Amino acid sequence: MLIAIKNASAAKKETAAFPYSKVKHSILECLEKQGFIKQVSKKSQKGFPILEVLFSYENNMPRIHDVKRISKSSTRIYKSVKELRPIKQGRGALVLSTPKGILIDKEAKKEHVGGEALFEIW
Repeated sequence: MLIAIKNASAAKKETAAFPYSKVKHSILECLEKQGFIKQVSKKSQKGFPILEVLFSYENNMPRIHDVKRISKSSTRIYKSVKELRPIKQGRGALVLSTPKGILIDKEAKKEHVGGEALFEIW
C-alpha cells in the first residue's frame, strides 16, 4: 500500500483505492492528520469494503516525496521513546505501532510510548 501511495502521488493521481483493513485505515488516518493525504474514506465496491485515498498537493507538487519501510516480516525494528528523532529535519514522520495504536513519532513522544517502527515518510 505504501509504495502504491508513493507512486500514485508521484504520478499526480487524485485518488487511489485499497482493500479495507483496520491497520491500513489507522495508518491512513495518521497520514491524514499529518497532512500527507487530504482525505481517507471507507466505501464499498462490488460488496467489498475499500479505502479511498484523496491525495494532497502543494503548489502542484506531491506532499509525499518518498517512503522508507523500516520493519519487515523478516526483521522487526523496535524503538523506545528515547530513540525517536525528527525525520528530515521535522518535515517527515515515523509511523509506529504502539500499545496505544498506530501513532506518528510526535504523538508517541507525547504519549510516552515506543513500539515497532513501521515506516518513514517525507
